[in-house]
Amino acid sequence: MSEPHSARHSKAGDKHPPAGGRSLFERLVDFLSPGPDSKDELLQALASAEQRELIEPESRMMLEGVLRMADLTAGDVMVAAPRMDMLDIDAPYDELLWVVIDTGHSRFPVYEDQRDNVIGILLAKDLLKLQRAPELNLRTLLRPAVFVPESKRLNELLRDFRSNRNHLALVVDEFGSTAGLITIEDVLEEIVGEIEDEFDEKDGESGIYTLADGTHRVAGDTEISAVNEAFGVVLPSDTFDTIGGLVAHELGRVPRRGEAVDLDVLRFTVMLTRGGAVRWFRVARLAGDEPAPARQP
Repeated sequence: MSEPHSARHSKAGDKHPPAGGRSLFERLVDFLSPGPDSKDELLQALASAEQRELIEPESRMMLEGVLRMADLTAGDVMVAAPRMDMLDIDAPYDELLWVVIDTGHSRFPVYEDQRDNVIGILLAKDLLKLQRAPELNLRTLLRPAVFVPESKRLNELLRDFRSNRNHLALVVDEFGSTAGLITIEDVLEEIVGEIEDEFDEKDGESGIYTLADGTHRVAGDTEISAVNEAFGVVLPSDTFDTIGGLVAHELGRVPRRGEAVDLDVLRFTVMLTRGGAVRWFRVARLAGDEPAPARQP
């Protein structure tokens, strides 16, 4: 006895179930309209996916960061050598401790005789061992320094950081001289954007702080009017609202960490950058100008 027609149809359909529940028409459209074949098209596809709520905005930003990172090198992101915070192997303990506290870094290149002669990396926490045991030799606390060329791709560098468990690398130019340094945080922020840390401002707090040495720490998004009031200066506020925008305009680009710009009687030195913007400046009055009291948090 032959099977009913409906049963034969059901078995035939079981052999070719719709892929992912999509119709034949949808699969045909996919075949006739292949995926993006350039980075620009891929970025447009990611934007479209976000608009259609297929991915979250944060996911899109991270994916775009991965694509951008593939085109960047260590030389694009590094802190230039003249602006590196370094320690002298022959400096007294108190001087080393002051530099560590003042800069707030967790790792420091250590040099001997001249800054270009880096002999190792010192972890700030290891410096405390000298306080407990002054007889220790600072050289015994140094970690090996890792050197990478300026042309090193960030995606390759991130892979090296992960495999070698290093967090900092020194960047050398084509002549073998130290060109700068780069950290794993610098690389990751090209993907995930800003990483919050102890420098980040909490809601409701002032963006201007007085430091122990008499200079000041000013958030990049602080309004120019607040800077004018705090330091008794008259910086233009008709074109830009924030001090970060004004400094970037004066320089012609977003400044890198360690770069400085003089405005009026103030020198703005970049302490921290995040996501293509300055997060914190160190502000000091130019030599010969009498200091004025700054607004306290």
